[in-house]
Amino acid sequence: MKFVKSHGAGNDFVLIEDLEDRLGLLSPTLVAALCDRHKGIGADGVIRITRDPAADFFMDYYNADGAVAEMCGNGIRCLAKYVDDRHISSGDTMRVGTRAGVRELVLYRDGAGLVDRVRVDMGPPILEASRIPVEAGGDSLHVPVEVDTARYEAACISMGNPHAVIFVPSLDAIPVERHGPAVENAAPFPAKTNVEFTEVLSAGEVRVRVWERGVGETQACGTGACAAAVAANLRGLTGRHVVVNMPGGALEIEWTDATVFLTGPVVEVFDGEIAEQARIVTPAGR
Repeated sequence: MKFVKSHGAGNDFVLIEDLEDRLGLLSPTLVAALCDRHKGIGADGVIRITRDPAADFFMDYYNADGAVAEMCGNGIRCLAKYVDDRHISSGDTMRVGTRAGVRELVLYRDGAGLVDRVRVDMGPPILEASRIPVEAGGDSLHVPVEVDTARYEAACISMGNPHAVIFVPSLDAIPVERHGPAVENAAPFPAKTNVEFTEVLSAGEVRVRVWERGVGETQACGTGACAAAVAANLRGLTGRHVVVNMPGGALEIEWTDATVFLTGPVVEVFDGEIAEQARIVTPAGR
């Protein structure tokens, strides 16, 4: 099995080309093994690239725990670079199908003609509690969540997947590794949730640490950056054009009347091949 390792602002993925749809859906065991940072390749998720009758390609995306996921803003940029750099696709625009719908992309290239930056039309944010989903009692922007002795107020938004944005005065004071999974699995979130701990720096800039559902803390999250920017604007804390600083780098978010645009870098790290007999493709313990 051939693969490519790529990342968008440090949010990293294993990409597997399957344009003829020979592999089909990947097993949770295989995905988790590929993402294992000690015994596998190491990644936040796996992307199987295949065709889509309603778009140019389909992003079959899996979180590191093997669960299928609806959308990934950093991962979709990695897919765009993969197919464009290999001349599987041509042109400056691309349409990619996801479980959250078709997304339109604009590609930017470096001096060597390789894609190094991509803008993604992420679609409009979903604010209705039942569609996020969150049990909000009618107000999805002010959802109380208690963790240990802390009481947070989450602004809940879906960007095709659920997010709980929590504004804090100082990001450095938050124990993300403890409070992240506690919020992810908290009672108001029937499908669990991604969590964005967010510190507002100015009307045009925020700082975010993300705990991703089914993954853990990641260097960046595209849909999470969008959710944080939208929530900050709805709370009256920022404008509609926001730079979101994450541990792995900065993402640029613009929320127009019609949609949310995400622009950010993309890097290919290495490629390789996993032997069919390798233990990584067999269930643990065998």
